[in-house]
Order: sequence, then structure tokens, then C-alpha cells
Amino acid sequence: MGMKVKEVANLVGISIRTLHHYDEINLLTPDEITNSGYRLYSDKDLEKLQQILFFKELGFPLKKVKEIIDCPTFDRERALELQRKSLLEKRSRLDKMIKTIDKTMRHAKGEINMSNKEKFEGFDFHNNRYEQEARERWGDQAVDESKAKIANMPGDPEAIVTEIYSKLAALRHQSPQSAEAQSAIKEWFDCLNKNFGNYSLEAFKGLGQMYVDDERFTQNIDKMGEGLAQFMCDAMVHFADTTKNK
Repeated sequence: MGMKVKEVANLVGISIRTLHHYDEINLLTPDEITNSGYRLYSDKDLEKLQQILFFKELGFPLKKVKEIIDCPTFDRERALELQRKSLLEKRSRLDKMIKTIDKTMRHAKGEINMSNKEKFEGFDFHNNRYEQEARERWGDQAVDESKAKIANMPGDPEAIVTEIYSKLAALRHQSPQSAEAQSAIKEWFDCLNKNFGNYSLEAFKGLGQMYVDDERFTQNIDKMGEGLAQFMCDAMVHFADTTKNK
């Protein structure tokens, strides 16, 4: 007999709501549902859940996980091999960063001296997954143009973005359709087009949807204020729709 949702949640250490969400988006639908409406997870379902959680640990958004697992050519054994390799690489990076922290603490106490190079051992920004996904979505030319704009921006690009995000975070409890919210989201639209690339209204709307579809974006944006990603998404959709109709 299969396992009920609560049993699986307790076994794995995730919430019942998470399992319900996986079911709602057709990422993990249990093999059997009783006449009483209870979801029953088979061993095969648990294997699939394991795969989902491995991919999540490696930073894959749920949409991409679903795409990979649902592919007819998906090979579980091959996926496990690649996941193991990626996790070993991640562990190696973390070990290096822990050593850097330990050395930094000793340096701060005057026990050792650290060179500037040693202070940043373990950090690796050469393989940017966001950039790779952007290239796959919008093409090399768009990404290269955006990077060139950022390189030539006056001031600190991160500070400019943070300022706009802070303004939106302060407004996030209002309606995303309010005049203040729309004024701030227009500022974000103008900032993107001036500094990061050429965003059509549809691309801007799609970017907003990505803020809530991709858990990595949601988590990063919500650091500025809980619910900010959803607020920005709603505001961006409204801005795109109303501007397009003017």
C-alpha cells in the first residue's frame, strides 16, 4: 500500500503544502488516489520525488525540473551520476569557502597574514547559470549588449537596482495597480531598457512572471521584503497591459 501525504512529508522533511503544490503543477502526481480523496505515493513516486529534490538542491527551478523529468529520454541513472558530480563540485567549493572563513578569522586575530588573493578563495563567478539561461532564452546578442551596457554604466549598477527595489518593497502592501506602484514599476522598466537591454512590453511582462515561476528569483527578490516578487510580477503585468493599450 502507498504512503499518504503526511507520511511522505514526515519521511522527507518537507511540508504537505509543498507536495500539494507539486501535484497542482503536475510535477509529482501520486499513482493512486483513494475513494476518500487521499493521495497514495508509490515507491516509483518516491524515486521521482528524490530526483526533484536533488535538482532543487542544485538550484534548478521547478519549471526546468519538470521539463527534464518529463522528457521521454530522461535517464534516472544518468541523472544521478550528473547530480553526484555537481554535488561533489559544490561540496568542494563550500570546503574552500569554509577554509577561507577560518583563515579570515585567524587573520582578524593577528595570528596569520592573508594575501588579497587568499581572501577570495572559493568564490567562483565565472560560470553564471543565470547568464547561460538568459542566453538560451534571449540569444547571445541580447546578453552581450546587456553586459556591455552594464560595463559602461555610470555609478554602481547594483546600487541603482537596489534603490528601485527598495522603493517597490516599501509599496508592496499597496495595490500593484495603484498610481505609486505603477510609477515605481515604470522606473524599473525604464532602468532595464536604459541599462540592461531592450525590453519590449511583452518581454517585461514575461520577466515579471519569471520572478514568481523561478524560485531562485523569488527568494532573492523577497530578501528585500516578503511578497515583493509577486507584487512586482502583478505590477509589471498591469503596466505592460495598460501601456500596450494606450
